[in-house]
Amino acid sequence: MSVSKQEVEPSHLTNQQHHVRMTSQPDGQDNKYRGRYTEPVPTSNLVNDEDDFPEFEPFEDEAAPRGYAPVGEPLAVQHVDMCQQVNKANHYTVAYDVMNLVVRRGQEFVIRVTFSRVLAQGDDFQLEFLIGSNPSASKGSLVVVTFGPRRGGPWAGKILEIQGTTVLLGITPTANAIVGKFRTYVAIAMYNGMQRTRRDATTDMYMLCNAWCPSDPVYLSDEAERREYILNDVGVIYQGAVEYPTHRNWMYGQFERGILDACIHILDASRMPIYDRGNVIKLVRKGSAMFNSQDDSGVLVGNWSDNYSMGTPPTSWTGSTKILLEYANTGVPVCFAQCWVFAGVLNTFLRCLGIPGRVITNFSSAHDNTGNLKTDLIFKPDGTPDKRNTRDSIWNYHCWNEVFILRQDLPPNLAGWQVVDATPQETSDGHFRCGPASVAAIKDGLLCHPFDCGFVFAEVNSDVVFHKRDRYGTLNPYRVEKTHIGQVIYTKSVGSAAPLDITYNYKHPEGSGQDQITMSRAEEYGCERDHSEVSEAQLSVDISAEQVMVGLNVDLAVNFKNQGDVPRTVQAHLAGSVIFYTGVTANQFKDEDFTVTVPANQTERVMLKITHEEYLPHLGSQLCLHFIVTGHADDQSVTAIKVVNLQTPQLSMMVSGRPKVQQEMFVTVSFTNPFTFTLQNVHLAMEGPGLMSHRTHSYKVIDPQASISWKESFFPRLEGHRALFAVLDCDNLNQVFGMAEADIEA
Repeated sequence: MSVSKQEVEPSHLTNQQHHVRMTSQPDGQDNKYRGRYTEPVPTSNLVNDEDDFPEFEPFEDEAAPRGYAPVGEPLAVQHVDMCQQVNKANHYTVAYDVMNLVVRRGQEFVIRVTFSRVLAQGDDFQLEFLIGSNPSASKGSLVVVTFGPRRGGPWAGKILEIQGTTVLLGITPTANAIVGKFRTYVAIAMYNGMQRTRRDATTDMYMLCNAWCPSDPVYLSDEAERREYILNDVGVIYQGAVEYPTHRNWMYGQFERGILDACIHILDASRMPIYDRGNVIKLVRKGSAMFNSQDDSGVLVGNWSDNYSMGTPPTSWTGSTKILLEYANTGVPVCFAQCWVFAGVLNTFLRCLGIPGRVITNFSSAHDNTGNLKTDLIFKPDGTPDKRNTRDSIWNYHCWNEVFILRQDLPPNLAGWQVVDATPQETSDGHFRCGPASVAAIKDGLLCHPFDCGFVFAEVNSDVVFHKRDRYGTLNPYRVEKTHIGQVIYTKSVGSAAPLDITYNYKHPEGSGQDQITMSRAEEYGCERDHSEVSEAQLSVDISAEQVMVGLNVDLAVNFKNQGDVPRTVQAHLAGSVIFYTGVTANQFKDEDFTVTVPANQTERVMLKITHEEYLPHLGSQLCLHFIVTGHADDQSVTAIKVVNLQTPQLSMMVSGRPKVQQEMFVTVSFTNPFTFTLQNVHLAMEGPGLMSHRTHSYKVIDPQASISWKESFFPRLEGHRALFAVLDCDNLNQVFGMAEADIEA
C-alpha cells in the first residue's frame, strides 16, 4: 500500500510557506532522501493528508481469510463523542477557545462510542491516534489503544461503562506523549482486515503537557503555582531601574481563539520533527530559537533603535495574541520587539502548551561582548566616558523566561526552574537562543551543564571594572564594583501583582563564603574573573535623585565623601544623556564641569538641576536619563552612575454593563494631555483575554490639556476575575498604560 504524504518546506525566496506533495517512487528513480532516510522526516502537524488512513485495511500477515465470514450483522461505528464538557473540566482546558477536545497527557480522558449493535463476545475494536504525516508506532506518532486481552500501544485503555450500543472508553496517554494535534479513528477488526471510521475533523484532539501529573517532567506539586504559571492568562512584567522598579501588564491570552494552533504552527515552521515534540527540553529550546527572527524567520524582529516606521513600536503591544495570530496567518516575522516582548510572547507559548512559565526581570543586567565575568567601562583621561572604546553595556533591566521542568539529562538537584531567553544576544549551538539553563546550576557556578549556564551566570554576576584610558591607549583600572550587576531579580508573585524577589535563587549573598566558592568554581569552568589590584580609595562619590514625571525638572544630589585626613579639591564633570534601556546612548544633552572642595573626613553635597528644557528636545520615545559624574583629585579618580526613569501619566478605564458571560458590556478609555506640548500621531490599543480581542484607535493630535474618550463594547467569553489592558503610544510619548478589572458571572 502506498500512502501519500505532505510536508511543509521553507522557501528561501519568500517568508511564505508552500506545500509539496511527496509520493513513493518506483525502484530505479531518484530519491533525494535515500542514503539517510527512506522518507522525509515528519515535521508538520497542522497540514496533513486528509485521507491518511484507508477506511479498510486488509490484514497483511495472511494470504487466506482468518476464518469464515461471521453470520449476522457486522459491527460498525455510528457515532464518536469526544465528551468535551467532562474532559475539559477534568483537564483544566475549559478556557481554550477551540472547537476540538483539549487534554493533558498522563491523565485519563473519556470517549463515548456508539456502535450499530450491542457488543458481543469476540467483537474486537481499537482506537487509533495519529499525529503528523507518515505516523509511526515506533516514533510515538501512531498510537493504538486496545480494550481487551489483545496488546496495544503504550497508552492505556479500558471500558468504563456499557449502555446498550453505547460504550464509554477511558484512555490514559503516557506522560511523555507527543504534544500537538492528534487525529482520532475507531477501527473494528473484521475477519479479513480493519474497518475504520472515516476521517472526521471534529474528533481531532489536542494533547498538552500536564503539570498536574507527577510522571510528567513539567509536574508542579503546588496548586496555586499551577494556576499561576499554567492557567493565568494575564501577567505583570517589571521594568525601570533597580532603585525605582516599574511594571507593565501583559495579556498572555494563551486560551484565545487561534493561539493553540499558532503555537503548533511555530513548531511546524521550525521543522521540528514530530517525534521530538514530547521532549519538553527540546520544545523549550526550539521555542527560544523560534521567537526571534535573527536566523530562522522566527516570530519577532528585534529593534533597539528609535525608528519603528516599518512596524509596531515594542511599547505599543498590549499582549501576545495579535503577534502570534499575525505570524501564523502570514508566516512573516512580526515587527518589532524588545526583551519584554520576546519574554511575554514566549510565555504565552509555554503556558499554552502546558509548560509552567514565568517572566523574569534582572535589574542591572550585564551584556558582555567578550564572554567573561567583567563588564569594562572605559573613560578618557579627562574623566568623560569613552563611548568609542567601550564595548560592554549594562542594561537597566533584561527580561527572560523561566520554565519549571525535571531535567532528566542533569543531576537531580538541578531540576526545577530553568532560564530560557528568546532575545537574540548570542548564539548557542549555532542559533540565537538561550537555555534551558538550570537556575540551581547558575547559583552554584556549575557551568559545565547544558545549556548556556555561563552566559546567564555572567548576566547576574559580572564585575563592573572602571578603566581610565591614557593617551597611548593603555587601560588602567581604578575601580571595581562587584555588587552592581544583578542587584535585584523579580518575577510576579503567585496570585498577586506584587513583585517576588528571587535574587537568591540565582546567587548567594554577595561577599559570602558560598559566593566566593561559586565564583571560583565558575572560573574553573572558563568564566574569566577580574583580578585587578585596585588600591582602596579615600575619595568616593554617589548620586541620588527622586523619580519625576516626564516634563519636570530633575534634581541630582551628588555626594563626595573624603575619608582622608586632608581636604581634597575635586575637578568634576557631569555628563547627561538620554539612553535606551540597554544602556546605549540615544542623545547626549548635557556636559558640565564643576569643582568641589571636600573637607577631611566629611561628605560634601552638590545639588545639580537638570531642567526639562534641557532634556525634552532629545527625549524622542525614550524615558531613561543617564547621568555620569566623574572627578579626580591629585592621584585619585571617582565615578558614579545614576539612571533616572521618567514617570508617565496613566489612562483612565471604566467598565460598565452587567458582568455576565455573553452579556454586552462596555469599556471607556479616557486621557487628558497634562503636558505643555502636543502629542502627535497617537495610537491606542486595548485587549482583555476572555473579554475582548485586540482593538485599536488613533488620534492625529492631542493638544495640551485636551481630553479624549474611546468607548468599545464587548461580550465576555469566560467567567471569573478578568482584566482589560490599554496602551497609549505616540511620536513623543510612550508607555502610558491603563487597566480595568471585572468579576464576570457564569
